[in-house]
Amino acid sequence: MNPEPKSYSAKPAEARAARRWWVIDAEGKPLGRLASRIATVLRGKDKPTFTPHVDTGDFVIVVNAQKVLLTGRKLEQKQYVRHSGEPGGFRTVPYELVLERKPELPITKAVKGMLPKNTLGREILTKLKVYGGPDHPHAAQQPQPLPWPGQSNQ
Repeated sequence: MNPEPKSYSAKPAEARAARRWWVIDAEGKPLGRLASRIATVLRGKDKPTFTPHVDTGDFVIVVNAQKVLLTGRKLEQKQYVRHSGEPGGFRTVPYELVLERKPELPITKAVKGMLPKNTLGREILTKLKVYGGPDHPHAAQQPQPLPWPGQSNQ
């Protein structure tokens, strides 16, 4: 009689050794779908070696962040909100201004909201590199284009 197969649990050193670099072009991609795909890859949930308490994910480089797509009237209506904690410290900034001034921020915030709210989530977010334009300084890591669902792999 064979014993039951053991569950696999990744070790942090093994997970670091198996990391890859992916590049994704945000041009024309909806913000929410893009962010959820990025969060899945950063966390490593697309790998068979996924372990919830270990960072098994890959690095992700996002280019053309300023050309990300928002459906409907979100470009005019969506607001980013913050509060300083002081009376009268409530501030809202329209999405259009945020995209103009810091095109990396909307994607970073959307992905951050989809990661765990603990030290592991903060560590995972450091593997996300977002750039407003088409260029990035990570050519030495030889990033591969991230396959997008429904897109032909060429």
